[in-house]
Amino acid sequence: MKRIIYLFLIAVVITACKETLRKLPIFGNRQAVNRLVDEKKIVDTIYQTIPAFSFINQDSITISNHLFDGKIYVSDFFFTSCPSICPVMHRNLMKVYEKYKGNSEVMLLSHSIDYKYDVPHVLKSYATKLGVSGSQWQFVRGPKESIYGLAKNNYLVSVGEDSKAPGGYVHQGYLVLVDKDKRVRGAYDGTKTEQVEQLMSDMDILLAETKQGK
Repeated sequence: MKRIIYLFLIAVVITACKETLRKLPIFGNRQAVNRLVDEKKIVDTIYQTIPAFSFINQDSITISNHLFDGKIYVSDFFFTSCPSICPVMHRNLMKVYEKYKGNSEVMLLSHSIDYKYDVPHVLKSYATKLGVSGSQWQFVRGPKESIYGLAKNNYLVSVGEDSKAPGGYVHQGYLVLVDKDKRVRGAYDGTKTEQVEQLMSDMDILLAETKQGK
């Protein structure tokens, strides 16, 4: 019996170590560059990152990419009058919000794709109804070209206007995980509970990864 318990404990430790050592992939374009280190030429990889941005949030305050410096965050694209996937997606994202509420290393960022209707007070009402308070979860609006461009080119999410679609807009329900270096590390279907559970698991891995890198 002691031998069985001993072997079980070893298996638990090995599993924990594997989980700790597991690295999340880095998505997007990348470029190999040459640089000198101690007079030796090495090849380094430059990864695609989320570029600088500036948007108005639910409190009518201008926020920028600097608000997310040194933090991991989850990004998504939605609109407040969405009759299809947004309600499910944000109910699931609330689980992420509740789990990491008060964690200074974690933020959430929801971009409205309805540049006509979703003004700050509408976003504020939406956030309040959802149960969100404080500044950890930001709801933002901006010019169509800026929001749509970020979605397509940087977060790798498809969005657009479509008069035949429910609510007049189409978008994917992905929750995109971004690391402290503003690199995309994962995308998860926000309408599926198991995908959101995976997101939270990967967030824990990413938080541990950044601590190990210190």
